[in-house]
Amino acid sequence: MEFAAGGRLEVRITPADVGKRVSVRRLSDALISGEKFTDTVGVLASWNDGVVLITRRDGETVRIAEGSLVAGKVVPAAPARRRGPAASYEELARVSARAWRPVESERVGDWELRAAAGFTRRANSVLPLGDPGRPLDEALAYVREWYAARGLPPYVQTATGAEGTQELLCAALAEHGWKREVSAELHIGGLAPVADLDADTDRVTLSRTFDEPWLRRYKRFGVPGPHVREVLAGGPSVWFASVPGSGDAPAAIGRCVVDGRWAGFMAVEVAPEHRREGLATAVMTALSRQALAEGASAAWLQVEDDNDGARALYDGMGFAAHHAYHHYRYGPA
Repeated sequence: MEFAAGGRLEVRITPADVGKRVSVRRLSDALISGEKFTDTVGVLASWNDGVVLITRRDGETVRIAEGSLVAGKVVPAAPARRRGPAASYEELARVSARAWRPVESERVGDWELRAAAGFTRRANSVLPLGDPGRPLDEALAYVREWYAARGLPPYVQTATGAEGTQELLCAALAEHGWKREVSAELHIGGLAPVADLDADTDRVTLSRTFDEPWLRRYKRFGVPGPHVREVLAGGPSVWFASVPGSGDAPAAIGRCVVDGRWAGFMAVEVAPEHRREGLATAVMTALSRQALAEGASAAWLQVEDDNDGARALYDGMGFAAHHAYHHYRYGPA
């Protein structure tokens, strides 16, 4: 990594660069790492009292002693992904939120507090898309009270890794005692390539509603109360896919929400005994064709960090990561 001409190492960043993407080199603990230097790239989140905080693309906030810096510079923003449609973080955040609506919500400035009796973190977390309209300490205190009144742990959903994401908020949450509990990625791609796949869609049934067998295959909840049903049914134009199985649940299921130019895919599940039969591809293809018929042209979906099988499937369909998103929780695990 080159920091200066002629091989000279220079610290060319200052506290005035907070909010910019930077690359820094610092002295390592050679006794532990065996390396003399460690490099970090991310958004400069703060520089106070001799401590530099940098939030990396994966959401991790790195604390660096100012005295250990040997080089640093401002670097260009990460290049836009070449695969998939052009999209801003805010557009995708709003589209994905409309596809997974909570049972209850409240606005606090530009933040939306969401609750659905604990069914998924997405529907039970704050979506902060701007200024909460009050000092951060007060906003976070209100968030804790709001979720406590509903018997829920307080979560804030943030994003990193794209233009307009929330690296500064991630660092601020960490400084206020919030811990990053789980991370995933939002991927985007063109819709037509998925609809054009050679898949056995004749086995796939599409419906505006879901039934008890569909819920049995989903298995992302304890007891499927009304809050689960309300979240799953909510959205601008919702479709459910099902592939019949031999037992009391479908062999495969899926959910798609069409919202303007976007089609969002969720709840794609395949029974273990039916994996590697092309059923996930068939479900995605059938739902994509329906979304195309409604005028959509772009697609998005969310992939958990440890789901290597899903990552391989969606990569083969032309999807690529747009940004990472994280859920920060306050208090004990």
